[in-house]
Amino acid sequence: MPRLFRFLEPTFFAGLIDDPCLAIRDRPIHQSILLDCGALHHVAKREMKPVRAIFVSHAHMDHFMGFDAFLRQVHASPRTVEIFGPTGMAARVAGRLAGYDWNLAEPYWCTLLVREVHPEHLLSVRFSGPEGFRRHELGATPRAGRVIYRHNHLEVETEILDHGIPVLAFRAWERKIFALDGEKLAALGLLPGVWLEELKRRFFADWPEAPPLRITRNMAQGMREESVADAEDFYMRIRAAPTMPSLGYLTDWGWTPENLEKVRRFMAGVDLLVGECAFLRAEESKARASRHLCTADWNLLLAELRPRAFLPMHLSKTYLGRGAELYQELAPPPETEVLSLPEHLAPRPLHAYEAKALLGMLRH
Repeated sequence: MPRLFRFLEPTFFAGLIDDPCLAIRDRPIHQSILLDCGALHHVAKREMKPVRAIFVSHAHMDHFMGFDAFLRQVHASPRTVEIFGPTGMAARVAGRLAGYDWNLAEPYWCTLLVREVHPEHLLSVRFSGPEGFRRHELGATPRAGRVIYRHNHLEVETEILDHGIPVLAFRAWERKIFALDGEKLAALGLLPGVWLEELKRRFFADWPEAPPLRITRNMAQGMREESVADAEDFYMRIRAAPTMPSLGYLTDWGWTPENLEKVRRFMAGVDLLVGECAFLRAEESKARASRHLCTADWNLLLAELRPRAFLPMHLSKTYLGRGAELYQELAPPPETEVLSLPEHLAPRPLHAYEAKALLGMLRH
């Protein structure tokens, strides 16, 4: 399929039946975020080091158990990692941290900044690594729409769905695309020059205070330099209207009218959709009882949303060895490409006979 993103690189670190973990790397700045952290023990340390934020859909074990493996890799590094989750996430993180002794904490250890997503506000709690992850209440801040995170080329929105408990759906947008309209430049007689690089620098720095921008125009009497006081307004006049591709992430939600209305509105126009499909069509009743989706549900939803690509994930372990049946039952619209996964990417557990027995080692 054609490349969807210019700067963002999504990587799914799980197989079809594995517990999910989706990383999105902001390539130009070498930083990443994680959507859920199910199984992470198989993920290389070099993939964990760039992570600056984790977005947890909910605290069921298969979506949150990898938190310990993540912390093991990054706790002894000077940084702040943000953790977004539904109501109660701060207590969940506190409980995981309380399971370990931190008496050897060092001043350079990382800090965890937990942000609980409530309908009207974000509730923030800081766990300070240099203090052995002591808890500090930071209070609530109002939510301004669905956006909960912005950094460089990445913006993340959320919607609260129902799974018997609040569950977060996520939509990650590629932002910060510097694009100029050639026709607008020509109409204003603007000539290329070092001012373009300076305009680009200010754009990616979120328009800091700076002296007037010096631009170059091609006038009838020859080239002329001019000063532009408001560089941001000037950019808006000459920019192209770039498309902002997006990735949607949907997991553990029930097929109810309320959830469907939210999903249709939240995921309209999504480019790459990653969605949990726990059951095959014949077991729709199990899907309804456990507040999950089956292949028939996804066929209906894909016909409405029509993403450019769809990645089904987290098929129930009861279908071990039957993953191919899921892809056979999916019938997306012609413009939607279904991306397939092997059943497992995480290494399988070892049996005793595959390891070296201590007694056998002693005999030799």
